[in-house]
Order: sequence, then structure tokens, then C-alpha cells
Amino acid sequence: MPGLVECSAGLFAEDGGTRDPGGINVNWPREHGSERFRQNLEVPERLTLVAEDGDQVVGSLSAVLSGASPMKPITTATLLSMYVKPEWRRGQIGSQLVVGFLAWAKGQQADRVDVTAYASNPDAIRFYERHGFVAKSVILEAPL
Repeated sequence: MPGLVECSAGLFAEDGGTRDPGGINVNWPREHGSERFRQNLEVPERLTLVAEDGDQVVGSLSAVLSGASPMKPITTATLLSMYVKPEWRRGQIGSQLVVGFLAWAKGQQADRVDVTAYASNPDAIRFYERHGFVAKSVILEAPL
């Protein structure tokens, strides 16, 4: 669990901390992550993947399956978060995690997959586009 918490903390600091300052509690992974990740491991509609080098966790991915409803009659697998430690990037680890996610989604008979990325993170957007994701909507936000 510590390696998963470390990856989540890295993601929160790097992504949310720099792209959504004040909007994300960057301490959440260290304060609540272990308990939440442990709970997620017991839920069949949730996926947690880790990439390891020996006994070191170097990347992680979390996802959830949302069933069909009368309003949205399709099953969607959502890639909630993915992080690869900087020194391990560009070595196909992220791609392997996404391939694992897509295989899981197909096995769950999802009709589609989705992921969100900050508009200010063009590297992440290009990465997901290389894996077949296309832009569908834009979220506009304003402070009050």
C-alpha cells in the first residue's frame, strides 16, 4: 500500500497541485489514501493496477465501472487516475497500464472508456489520444 500512496501523492502534487492550486487537497493521498485504496480492492467495479520494478512501485492506475442507467444506457469504464514516476516515463509503463485498463474494461463488457486530463497538460492529452481516446467535452470553470 505505501507504494500506491506514494504514486497517488506524486500525481496529486504534480497534476492537481500545479494545475488546480487550492482546488485539490494535495495531502489527501497521505491522509486518506491507504484506507480508500484498501476499500477499493474489495469492490469488483473498481480496478487498481501497479507497475513494479522489483519491490518498488513505479506507477499506478485506478479505474471504476459505471453501469447503465435509464438516462445513460451504456456501461462506462472511467480511468480515474494514472501516475508513472518521472524517472520511469517514456518506457512504456504508462502504455502497459492503459492496456491493462482497456482489457479489464472489455472483460467487464463496458461499452466505452473515458478519462479526464487537465487542459494545461498537453503531454497527458497526447498520451491518451495515442491510445484511442478523443476529446468529447470541455469543462469551463470560473471562481466565485
